[in-house]
Amino acid sequence: MRVVIAEDNVLLASGLELLLTSVGFDIVAIAGDATGFLTAVRDHRPDVTIVDVRLPPSFRDEGIRAALQARREHPGLPVLVLSQYVEQQYAAELLSTTGGGVGYLLKDRVSRVDEFVDALRRVAAGGTAMDTEVIAQLLVNRSDPIAVLTPREREVLALMAQGHDNNTIAGRLVITDNAVHKHIGNIFHKLGLAVTDSGHRRVLAVLAYLNGAGHTDGD
Repeated sequence: MRVVIAEDNVLLASGLELLLTSVGFDIVAIAGDATGFLTAVRDHRPDVTIVDVRLPPSFRDEGIRAALQARREHPGLPVLVLSQYVEQQYAAELLSTTGGGVGYLLKDRVSRVDEFVDALRRVAAGGTAMDTEVIAQLLVNRSDPIAVLTPREREVLALMAQGHDNNTIAGRLVITDNAVHKHIGNIFHKLGLAVTDSGHRRVLAVLAYLNGAGHTDGD
């Protein structure tokens, strides 16, 4: 599996390269800035990308804006944002795009290597990998859309947003699969979203709605 990394911290970039190479990934390029990242994506057409939010020269939002541009140029390009920061505006836009896996993890909260590798594989396969803290920050001051949900439905929604399937959600909440199915049906009904999606697309539809990007077509 071919990977392009956008990370200006040389030690972290080297560490990611060693780690991922050891578990079977092929690191085809490491870029220290947004321009280099976009060039690497065009040249190598990777299976998945890892992108930091803040890159040279201003260290503000160059990385995540480059990730958005890369997905516009290469629809379906899987992107895993790995950063210390939640850039709310562009993160919401990234998560609202359809097609291709997407994830957002916080560096300081990645506590296990196997979980990180699993998250990267999930994104590469077209799924999602969302840190709960990222979700919480994206929903700050955006409580109106989910005000109609029950506490249990909010728990189910949070686990959906992390990319978990129904069976995993049932196990986490110690409820039946049938109960999860009903909760998800209620969530989509209350938010006015079609209950036709499965997997990561339904998650993106919910995130798009919650982050003010409007309704999706549900395909």
